[in-house]
Amino acid sequence: MKNVLQTYLNPVRGTDKVRTRGIGKYGIGIAFVILCIVLSVITPKFLTVSNLMTIVTQVSINALLAFGVTFVIITGGIDLSIGSMVAVTGVAAALFAHPDDYPVLVSIGIGILSGLLFGAFNGFIITRSKVPPFIVTLGTMTIGRGLALILSKGRPVSNLSDSFNFIGGGQLLGVPTPIIILIIAFVLCSILLSKTVLGRYMYAVGGNEQAAEASGIRLNRIKMIVYTLCGGLAALAGILLTSRITTGQPNAGTGFELDAIAAAIIGGTSTSGGTGTITGTLIGALLIGVINNGLDLLNVTSYYQQVVMGVIIIGAVVLDSLSRKGE
Repeated sequence: MKNVLQTYLNPVRGTDKVRTRGIGKYGIGIAFVILCIVLSVITPKFLTVSNLMTIVTQVSINALLAFGVTFVIITGGIDLSIGSMVAVTGVAAALFAHPDDYPVLVSIGIGILSGLLFGAFNGFIITRSKVPPFIVTLGTMTIGRGLALILSKGRPVSNLSDSFNFIGGGQLLGVPTPIIILIIAFVLCSILLSKTVLGRYMYAVGGNEQAAEASGIRLNRIKMIVYTLCGGLAALAGILLTSRITTGQPNAGTGFELDAIAAAIIGGTSTSGGTGTITGTLIGALLIGVINNGLDLLNVTSYYQQVVMGVIIIGAVVLDSLSRKGE
């Protein structure tokens, strides 16, 4: 048991080991580069600055959600409610984002706070009831969708201020603000997971709960923090989406949880917990975005895109399972 703990809690050897499990540390990156090269050869429109900016901008929301769900999956959990969180936090922010009503920071704060509270609620129910996260978040997914409809009275919340719309539709030095937000979130999440004690505790909890608890790690506290962080990132994604479409839509975010989980799994996060990186998740989200964009440029219908994504997800899970058997 002591050896297991040292593996996950050692700041150097432990994180190196968990990062190199699964489908491999560099495999997804190599696949991403190869895909980009192939698409640039097939369609010259792919490798243009405007198209690449469009891809990253479109990916930003899914990547933010995927960062949060990566934390959750690493600890051995799952969160199916993040799509509904996008809706309820977006609507909550939009209600305070009308021109001349409140400063933009108020609407942002309301949205983030609602996401943190929603995530904390998930964590509280999961840790106190011991009900599987799949069941709890499946229920809160429905609750969140209902809350979004209640807050918006079943109608889109429109007439948002220019300062709020700038969050998702503006540019700084020629770079779309969603890309800037994504970069900042990526850096902070990467540092949290790979450079802090909390990050090492996440790996420990997902790798071996019994050993982690025996070492003195408070499992419930770590899980509460993880689900709260996931809710906060979902709220940021909800605000970003609401700002981009300039309305708070109560039906927004439908199916987003599946795309986020797919990005994390494709990026090497193990479904059994204890393995994953934010870098891998970002590449997984970009891979999904590049595939969708490439198929659009090739005039492939969305029906085939769904089939392709399903095959990729299954392939990533199978590779993860085979790699764990070989450990």
